[in-house]
Amino acid sequence: RQPPAVICYICGREYGTKSISIHEPQCLKNWHQENDNLPKHLRRPEPKKPEVRTVQAKGFYDLDALNEAAWTSAQAQLVPCDICGRTFLPDRLIVHQRSCKPK
Repeated sequence: RQPPAVICYICGREYGTKSISIHEPQCLKNWHQENDNLPKHLRRPEPKKPEVRTVQAKGFYDLDALNEAAWTSAQAQLVPCDICGRTFLPDRLIVHQRSCKPK
């Protein structure tokens, strides 16, 4: 059985419950660096950590609800291509648009 995984609300990747608290600040720092390097029209507001209420008396989080909210937050960072409609992280959209051709 695999240990429980938590999805990063910034990048959408899975991390262990112990390492997510180490990953998130670093991921947010990287996000800011990449976002600042984008053209102004592709810059995005900082992603906000989703709030998920504790559901059990002992104060545990519903991991599925937390992961669903984090996945939705990560997907909201994607930007659609004006030509084909596919979605990309803003820094990858620039690369994609160099080779995307109208049908």
